[in-house]
Amino acid sequence: MKKLVIAYSGGLDTSYCAVSLSKEYEVHAVSVNTGGFTKQEVSKIEQNAYKMGVTTYKNIDAVATFYNKVVKYLIFGNVLKNNTYPLSVSAERIVQAIEIIEYAKSINAEYIAHGSTGAGNDQVRFDMIFQTLAPGIKIITPIRDQKLSRQEEIEYLKANGIDMSWEKAQYSVNKGLWGTSVGGAETLTSEKPLPSEAYPSQLQKEGEEKVTLTFKKGEFIALNGEANAPEVNIEKLNDMASAYAIGRDIHVGDTIVGIKGRVGFEAAAALITVKAHHLLEKHTLTKWQLQHKEYVSSFYGMHLHEGQYLDPVMRDMEAFLQSSQDKVSGDVTVTLKPYHFTLDGIKSEHDLMSAKFGSYGEENRAWTADDAKGFIKIIGNQNKIYKQVNS
Repeated sequence: MKKLVIAYSGGLDTSYCAVSLSKEYEVHAVSVNTGGFTKQEVSKIEQNAYKMGVTTYKNIDAVATFYNKVVKYLIFGNVLKNNTYPLSVSAERIVQAIEIIEYAKSINAEYIAHGSTGAGNDQVRFDMIFQTLAPGIKIITPIRDQKLSRQEEIEYLKANGIDMSWEKAQYSVNKGLWGTSVGGAETLTSEKPLPSEAYPSQLQKEGEEKVTLTFKKGEFIALNGEANAPEVNIEKLNDMASAYAIGRDIHVGDTIVGIKGRVGFEAAAALITVKAHHLLEKHTLTKWQLQHKEYVSSFYGMHLHEGQYLDPVMRDMEAFLQSSQDKVSGDVTVTLKPYHFTLDGIKSEHDLMSAKFGSYGEENRAWTADDAKGFIKIIGNQNKIYKQVNS
């Protein structure tokens, strides 16, 4: 039997794929941990995979890889799609697809499969990366090709002795390092919010709690003075902030396939980290650095969302974003509160808000009154000329 690697999550769609494809291929199931998996969950997924008839199961720990390849640049760019969404799921899919196709090549698999439907973004992201990195490996997508309904999949699995609890949960939750997506009946419409109980983290703490995020060249290197790898700091911050039910919102955006999509999410650490980092940048970067970073970051986020991660322009933008972080070092103090947070302030040796040059609106120390008058006269020249010529 020919080797086939399947991107396996353990859900209904990938379970159907594993059972049906095992009849024709030697199936090797792979799941990629980009955050959110406990050891118990991985063990359960593995046990279920073997029940589906796969030959082998492998879980790839890619949390650090996810941070270094993608999340780092999302922080450098303060990327929030449509000024709202930290690209939690779409960013994960890129790294998952790369890890899975590299594993398929390592075992000389001739086929690769995933459980995406024909209506979403993930099919584009998986297919594009698979095709680019391994054009000789054939892609198989049973759910998309056969246009299967959920009930048809359940009936097939039961007929093959797989009678598990397939009742659809009221809310679909996808947890990862950079946030958790939440989908339900409400997100299929335009007018209804998600109820509080739909979010995975409920309010556990009242009052306020101050935390300090330390950045070095744009990277989140310490939390409350305790140094760790950035991805560890993100996880720890998320645990702290989730107790206050911080980071809830609903994102509305354009899908790759051209339709509008709406999804709830909970991303406490992502939102706090991005906002804290952005505040530090406001103090340490020049006016023109900040301006040009905005549109580069927007392009980077859009290309990532659209599955264009492997285009060389992404490496070009990453080089720019990396270069912009040279002086983005210091501490940012944040106050956690029920359902929200506030940014208190920063301390940095690179703070451009230096008192020795003057205080905004109060006093100037680096120029005279006549200097100011001459500057204003010249900077207003273009407007004055235009007004006189066209009056």
